[in-house]
Amino acid sequence: MKSATVTKTFGILTAGGDCPGLNAAIRGVCRPAYDRYGMRIVGISNGYRGLIENYTRLLRPEDFWGILTRGGTILGASREKPFKSRSKDADNNLGEYKVAAIKENYRALGLDCLVVVGGNGTNTTGWRLSREGLNVVGLPKTIDNDIVGTDRSFGFDSALAIATEAIDRLHSTAQSHNRVMVIELMGHKAGWLALYAGVAGGGDVILLPEMPYDITAIARHLEERARGGKSFSIVVAAEGALSKEEALLDKKERKRRRQEEGSPSIAYRIAREIERTTGMETRATVLGYTQRGGIPSASDRILATSLGTAAAELLAQGRYGRMVCISGNSVDSVSLETPAEKIKTVPPDHYMIDTATAVGACMGI
Repeated sequence: MKSATVTKTFGILTAGGDCPGLNAAIRGVCRPAYDRYGMRIVGISNGYRGLIENYTRLLRPEDFWGILTRGGTILGASREKPFKSRSKDADNNLGEYKVAAIKENYRALGLDCLVVVGGNGTNTTGWRLSREGLNVVGLPKTIDNDIVGTDRSFGFDSALAIATEAIDRLHSTAQSHNRVMVIELMGHKAGWLALYAGVAGGGDVILLPEMPYDITAIARHLEERARGGKSFSIVVAAEGALSKEEALLDKKERKRRRQEEGSPSIAYRIAREIERTTGMETRATVLGYTQRGGIPSASDRILATSLGTAAAELLAQGRYGRMVCISGNSVDSVSLETPAEKIKTVPPDHYMIDTATAVGACMGI
């Protein structure tokens, strides 16, 4: 006999960038929702775009069994942002149409709630849809670990392991050729991944978006290492890292200057600045989408599953407008307004920064 539930039918989508653990989260929501409560589950393809275009299908047990270890997402994803379209297209009704289509399809599908699995943008859109009258439950996923309201997001641990292995592999090349190696990791506005991977991989310089760097300080640190008999160095940089000079510019001017310089990304800019300042042979590596691919780590499988089952409980109780989260050692939930339009950045007094500097890493300042 199935347990009582407020939610009878819900839709589920994954949106934004892919990351390890999405399928584990889908399974975590759907198995108890189906097995324990007998809910009807509508899978929505390709994020919010699928809800706009009504690209959906009924999910059966065979769809979400056996997907725990699989990378990617069985539902597909997109970066469709219906409310952003609405704000940008003031002179036409494109954005209004997208939001209206979502609301219409939500009702036509007979949904009691929409479960959205994604990062900052996905949960922000979920919050905005809840203000439009839809019932929404959110799950936090991101390799950047930058969602406000949760201590951890699934995807981060897997990406951290990949980034750390890449740094480990660069050590042998750097040592063999007596070079400085600059590795660029994801993290446009928050440097959690670069900070943790930098410490785990023994990075000699770690550069974060939250701490604009001084190339003179970096050069001095690398030269001190060389004088101490250390013939190679590893620089770990978040993609959003910027110099103190760049930090004084607005976004448009900063973009223009970078285009004039011709460097495609931060790793190449830093490598060029190091060579110019120190004369040391320097190479750049951009890890790119490799960080988001592959199977989830054991930790991310557990986290995604725990968050998924907690979301199923919110559905059963009819507690909508919430995002499940990790708070300390407990699974909890917060209002969807909590993460909306916010970024969890690395605070300057975070213990990991002190950890990094205590073992000899330079933070670029």
